[in-house]
Amino acid sequence: MAENVNSRIPTVVADGVDIVYRVNGTGGGRGSATAALNRILRRKQAEKAAGVRKVHAVRNVSFVAYRGEAIGLIGTNGSGKSTLLKAVAGLLPVENGHIYTDGQPSLLGVNAALMNDLTGERNIFLGGLAMGMPREQIKERYQDIVDFSGINEKGDFITLPMRTYSSGMAARLRFSIAAAKDHDVLLIDEALATGDRSFQRRSEARIRELRRHAGTVFLVSHNNKSIRDTCERVLWLERGELRMDGPTEEVMKEYEAFTGDKAPKKPAKAAPKPQQKAPVPAQDTKVALPS
Repeated sequence: MAENVNSRIPTVVADGVDIVYRVNGTGGGRGSATAALNRILRRKQAEKAAGVRKVHAVRNVSFVAYRGEAIGLIGTNGSGKSTLLKAVAGLLPVENGHIYTDGQPSLLGVNAALMNDLTGERNIFLGGLAMGMPREQIKERYQDIVDFSGINEKGDFITLPMRTYSSGMAARLRFSIAAAKDHDVLLIDEALATGDRSFQRRSEARIRELRRHAGTVFLVSHNNKSIRDTCERVLWLERGELRMDGPTEEVMKEYEAFTGDKAPKKPAKAAPKPQQKAPVPAQDTKVALPS
């Protein structure tokens, strides 16, 4: 990053963020309808009476993201990565602290809703309209979206209902629709893990293009290579806490030491083949004949 820190423009600011899930009905013995009504009327008292348990998914997390950054979110399962992305996207409330964003963040995950009874073609238009793209712009980019997704590489699947797609095909189309628009903040949750290597390369190139258009990209992934190839900065969450924030390689080395994973090694150079000695020409030998 050649720009001076002071000249960069923040796009996401998380300030002391706590995110709490409440698990209901764990000890009060009351019916769910009664417990729900009591929570509406007297939340704190009802929580005690119904045995509501609080699960702290994210604890006191603070960071600042800037335009043009691609930031990886790593951590073991249940560390709060996806929860934090949902909060940045405005889909989950924070218990304490604040999240400020410049523009509207867009969350792309493998579980993002698609209309299974509609064709891929119809979903492209619905997805584009949902992101605020004009219909004419969707028409202009329609073929690029189809080609990028690779949906039609093995047949005319784009005209078939989404329920006929594999999970990988649906995920590729989902990313292709989201990538057709330039986003202020794009949040990607494991969406690149479902495609083949060719699709992953196209996705990584598109992420770099989004960054050049002054966008900020967050990528949650368990694929360390994908994080290394795509991101210049990494946030490491563990048990809901921000354990490390820094340049990709520095954080990845610490994370891999923590998890016991090994960084990918460069392929070993093949040992030089031993030089074969030139064949020695046979010498004529004289054989003594019996007299």
